[in-house]
Amino acid sequence: MATFSHQPATMEKYLSGENKEANVFDFALHTASVNIVSWAPHETGCLLACASSDGSASVLEFKDNSWTHQIFPAHGIGVNAVSWAPALSPGSLVSSAAPGAAVRRFVTGGSDNLVKIWDWNPDLKTYSSTLALQGHTDWVRDVAWSPTLLQKSYIASASQDKTVRIWTADAGHPDEWKSEVLQFDAVLWRVSWSLSGNVLAVSGGDNQVSLWKENLKGSWECVKRIEE
Repeated sequence: MATFSHQPATMEKYLSGENKEANVFDFALHTASVNIVSWAPHETGCLLACASSDGSASVLEFKDNSWTHQIFPAHGIGVNAVSWAPALSPGSLVSSAAPGAAVRRFVTGGSDNLVKIWDWNPDLKTYSSTLALQGHTDWVRDVAWSPTLLQKSYIASASQDKTVRIWTADAGHPDEWKSEVLQFDAVLWRVSWSLSGNVLAVSGGDNQVSLWKENLKGSWECVKRIEE
């Protein structure tokens, strides 16, 4: 279990055993609040990504019985969200080819209105921003990478501009992302995919949760609203 804090530079990891929890590691290099943490898919190893208001993201790795870390600038005026991509490439589930090595890839959203995709560079031994997705006109409050392994990749981003953008890229053109805009009447805070990766939940400042699903024409439609 990992915890984070809005107190500057605090994040802790706990291991449980015999009904007890013990602090096993503190990471204190961020200089402002840590807004969210996200564990990577288990196939990639024991990796934890962190997003901070100090404008940087970090990735911690537990390997060979010790913790290492990387911290790097991500969004100049604050990183609000981080989400890992599936460990396998899109289309691998329905492909006859043997699956390749696990992919280390994640997405961040920031107060610069951008959504950025990051990839592990094995030669440089670091994470590099490989793509910046533009379209939001206010802070990106949350991002979520769909866990689906079918022919398309999906990223959802929620913004203070009262829109959710659903970004898609197919297996044949993995770096060409297109977005569909979902309009709302309130600021949006969170997006979350179902375990199968085909239903998106959206929550916002209107005290509602809405569920969205892609129809046969490739458009997204609301299938359920849950009001307080």
